[in-house]
Amino acid sequence: MHEALLYQKMPHNITRCHTCQWSCRINPNHLGVCQVYQNISGSLFSLNYGRTSSVAVDPIEKKPLYHFYPGSQVFSLGSWGCNFHCSGCQNWEIACPDTYERLFNSRTLLPEQAVNMAKEYHCQGIAFTYNEPTVWFEYTLDCARLAKNSGLYTVYVTNGYMSTQALDTIGPYLDAFRVDIKGFKAGTYQKLSKIQHWEKILTTTERAKAQWGMHVEVVTNIIPAYNDDPEQLTGIARWIKTRLGELTPWHVTRFYPCRDMQNTPSTPLETLEKAVEIGKGEGLKYIYLGNVPGHKSETTCCPECGQALIRRKGYDSEICGLDNDRCRRCQSKLYIRRSSPAEGE
Repeated sequence: MHEALLYQKMPHNITRCHTCQWSCRINPNHLGVCQVYQNISGSLFSLNYGRTSSVAVDPIEKKPLYHFYPGSQVFSLGSWGCNFHCSGCQNWEIACPDTYERLFNSRTLLPEQAVNMAKEYHCQGIAFTYNEPTVWFEYTLDCARLAKNSGLYTVYVTNGYMSTQALDTIGPYLDAFRVDIKGFKAGTYQKLSKIQHWEKILTTTERAKAQWGMHVEVVTNIIPAYNDDPEQLTGIARWIKTRLGELTPWHVTRFYPCRDMQNTPSTPLETLEKAVEIGKGEGLKYIYLGNVPGHKSETTCCPECGQALIRRKGYDSEICGLDNDRCRRCQSKLYIRRSSPAEGE
């Protein structure tokens, strides 16, 4: 048991969790929406501190992050639980476990051990991924502090539904914010994730970049008949351009049937390419197709002169046209982070 950091004690031993935007009001001996914060006798505890469901060394491109330390290896950690309950979740076994036996029997990896392992495996950073890192908040905060002090970069692969208080607490220690934008209207989030106030995800993402200088990349998993209409795709692309900047990467990825959406077809390639055209029409410079190995969009080219900057084949990357974060040919400054702010970026 590890006491939660962001919560409020209320009368009658009730607690109010302030870790994510649900702000769950939790009665004694009950759990929050995420199923990993529990009120025990009027105090709120994290049930999954240090409990790992997944540990791996990944290429950073797998997150996917294409403009953040390209070609580097990242130590990837996942736990249990989620504050979303998505119908088509690919990691539902760990995000929505049907039993706590696996959680309590899973491997415990303390923050010091995680950082040491990242170094041992020659990783340049640590990513909190596979399940929603916000519901692992106390652990990710402790890890991120140690990682930054050890010269490692830090990454959240997130649905963006964390509270402002949580964002501002971990902000000084988090370098990249890879966020899912699942749609651009309430009905889509309600159908897919049981979320109503989805606009808060946008403001949190904007704050991650503007207030804390995090590197931001956006992923939209395009699902037929849910979020593949031009209105939503235009809304997402326009928001990225106006609020995050035209150089912010947008990954539009192919959906594959999973969990409760086994009867929903995979995304046609034409739909993904339509999203690319919509994004370009709104002024975005970098749009990548995901889950389509070998597609020409995998290569990063300079938006000014067309020079190939990073060639990719799957998760393999070859940096071929960069001088630090500038195009080798025309010297245009690009939104590609290859060094930390402390190193003079």
